This record gives sequence, C-alpha cells and structure tokens, in this order.
Amino acid sequence: MILAADVHYFDRGARAAGVLFADWGDADAAAELTIDIDNVAAYEPGAFYRRELPCLSALLAKLDALPACVVVDGHVWLDGAGRPGLGAHLWDALRREVAVVGVAKTRFVETPAEAEVVRGGARPLYVTAAGLDPAQARAAVARMHGAHRLPELLKRADRLARGG
Repeated sequence: MILAADVHYFDRGARAAGVLFADWGDADAAAELTIDIDNVAAYEPGAFYRRELPCLSALLAKLDALPACVVVDGHVWLDGAGRPGLGAHLWDALRREVAVVGVAKTRFVETPAEAEVVRGGARPLYVTAAGLDPAQARAAVARMHGAHRLPELLKRADRLARGG
C-alpha cells in the first residue's frame, strides 16, 4: 500500500490525515485515517520537520502495518546535494525501510530542475524521493489520478487534514 499523508495546524494542535491506496493510478482510496494531536511544536524556520514529523509518526502508528511508500506534502531533498527535507527525516525515522516520496507545490531555492513534474497546467510540482528511484517517483506522481496539477488522492489527504 501507499499512504498519502498531510498535516494541518490549528491553534496549538494539528490533524494528520492519510489516504491509503494500492496503485499510483488509483482513483479511490482503499482507506482513510486521521488523528488529532493536541500539542505540536512551534514552527522553526529551517527545521519544519521538527513540527511535522511527530504528527506523521502518530498517523503511521495507527496502521496495522507500514505501507511500502509514504507520500508527503513537502520535499524529501531540498537540493541536488542531499540536504534533507521533511521526507528525508521521515525516511530516517522509518529506518529507511519505507520509501518516501515528497510532492512539493513550491520550489525550494536549490531544488534541481529535474525534480519538476508538470500535471494539468504550467506550474510544476517538485517531486523528490528516498528509497525509490527519483525518476520512478516522478513518473508515479505524473500518472496519479486526476486532471489537475495536484493528484486527487493528495487533495483528499489535504481535505481530511483540514477537517473535510
């Protein structure tokens, strides 16, 4: 299974949400899950993962078994030299046993051009990966269901995290 996960923050808390699906081209989720977290760390510039990683870990703890891959809203690598983003920290937290694909809507300053994936419009997504060949990750995100820039199952995870 593949888990697309997202986190939305409220005053001091957050809601982590995920949709499980079997194949990158699936139109529908096999399952959906959410968890509310009462207290989260404050945002720290340059260390976003410190806020988001505990929320994603709590979400993953709700599963009976780890998925083969986790798709996060953000970067795995911030540049071509291996500077870690949220996804790389998650990959390490999962003992590098679960692939992590990062799908970011904005380019980090040093994100390499080859990370771009254009879907349904002119603005690219930025796809990076750990534990999965980056070219395979980009191709997988490109073929995800939905005609718009952001694949439908990633939108669904975002809506669930926002309470929808």
